[in-house]
Amino acid sequence: MDSLSAALEQMKANGGIEEEEELRTHLDTLLRALEENREGAAEQIVASSILPSLAAILRRDTSLTAQATLVTAELAKNAEVREPCIQAGFVSALVPLLETSDQELLLHTGRAIGRICFNNSSQQEALVQCGVIPRLVGIMKQFPENDVLVNVCLLALSNLADLDSAREALIKMHVAEVLTVQLRRAPNAERRHIILEVLGALGESDSLKLQFVDSEVPEALSEMIRGLQAGMDPPDLCSVKIASSLIVSLLLGDEAMQKCFGDGSSTVYQDILSWLQSPNIQLQLSGALAIANFARNDGNCIRMVDSGVVSPILDLLERHVDEGDVSVQHSALSALRNLAIPAVNKVRMLQDGVSERIRKLLRSDMPPVQFKLLGTLRMMVDGQEEAASVLGQDEALLSRVMQWCDARDHAGVRGEANRLLAALIRHSRAPEVVKAVTRVEGMQHLITMATNEHVIMQNEALVALAIASTIDIDAVVEPFMSAGLLSTLQQMLEDPVAAVEVKFSTVGLVCSLANSVELRSQMEALALRETLGKLSNHGNTKLASQADTALSILAETS
Repeated sequence: MDSLSAALEQMKANGGIEEEEELRTHLDTLLRALEENREGAAEQIVASSILPSLAAILRRDTSLTAQATLVTAELAKNAEVREPCIQAGFVSALVPLLETSDQELLLHTGRAIGRICFNNSSQQEALVQCGVIPRLVGIMKQFPENDVLVNVCLLALSNLADLDSAREALIKMHVAEVLTVQLRRAPNAERRHIILEVLGALGESDSLKLQFVDSEVPEALSEMIRGLQAGMDPPDLCSVKIASSLIVSLLLGDEAMQKCFGDGSSTVYQDILSWLQSPNIQLQLSGALAIANFARNDGNCIRMVDSGVVSPILDLLERHVDEGDVSVQHSALSALRNLAIPAVNKVRMLQDGVSERIRKLLRSDMPPVQFKLLGTLRMMVDGQEEAASVLGQDEALLSRVMQWCDARDHAGVRGEANRLLAALIRHSRAPEVVKAVTRVEGMQHLITMATNEHVIMQNEALVALAIASTIDIDAVVEPFMSAGLLSTLQQMLEDPVAAVEVKFSTVGLVCSLANSVELRSQMEALALRETLGKLSNHGNTKLASQADTALSILAETS
């Protein structure tokens, strides 16, 4: 009989009740077999039925406790024996050992618990309920420089961090302070990655986002990036990618974002600005995303534009315009769009030549970039008559927009192209823009847009058509008649499920069209007065009044 079989037979025969020296010898035999990875050793130990005896040894406060814990940690390396260990009561026997101040015993205990409960959500939940979280955090506070022991605690937190109960416990323990300390002293990439993984899992909680910011986690992450970004080692680049993405995710919380921004002079914000000019594409992407997150309120937007953030964003876009990174372009345009929301910023950005530089992206063939480009341009002309007038007469821009209005495979691009077309007319109110849009056959697209399923798009198109017909009815009569505009409008007015606000805008457009002899004649042929007469009895008094106004105009012009 080999030594392992003999030791197991003796332990089974005595039920684990032996002299300490004899038990020590048996435990040494078990440990040696496990450490040597002897084939079938773990299964043999389980099959011997000595697990309850081993759990009993763990519960007794003797000189054998550390040795028994080490045997358990080695045994639990084998996935197939973890469930038998749970059934034998190992977890409940090990948890109290976390209260010791013996660092070696803590190390073996932490490893044993972590391995037994790995990928076992019910056991992990039970651990949290047993109060293991405060103890893990406490150990890291008590022994912050014991790297091996801290690693075990971090791995345990990483396994537990997805549990809501664990997050609640970690909030109470102010775990962010501990993680910040460890991040700043992380000796290698392995330690960094464990900490970053824990931060990533916990950072999904808004409460912990704020705690992380209060504990200077973003500052620690930013410092780490600063020290690694010049390197080319894959582990360092991986750390930079994870850390920069973590900072971006922390900025998704409104209060956390504002604390990171401060008044625009914080170290974190200044570092993020430098990422826009970094050769590292991941930092460029994270920088653009972070700026877009900071630009979620007018105050931040105005401060950032005043401090000159627009120029490096435009530089970044131009670096990627040909064969560049689509994600970077998309994110940079999102940042510009958000920055352009305050009216005062639109004026400043237009004065700085933003619209001219953005137009360089018109040649992009990437739908995500096209979508964001159109939305950014639409935001830039919102309420800006001069900008809308200039862009609305730009032949190259209008030609490209027409192509995108026909983008059948990309509904988002098609929708944004139509909305920009409508915006150019609505905000410029310029005859030159009406003529330019008519020349490129844009009116047909606006008529199609008026029947869109989205009410906001319908109204934008109807208002643009009404403005165009008011400004220069002669320029639009022919395309309106060719497209059968009046028939379309009559169908919309007679549609029983059409929104009241859409019908209101439609009647307004009819009033504008009545200035054309040809269109009035067509109205008579379609018996449009009868349709309007029915609306004059509509339950919505505003719509009924608008219908009465239209009937009066038609009566006057007949």
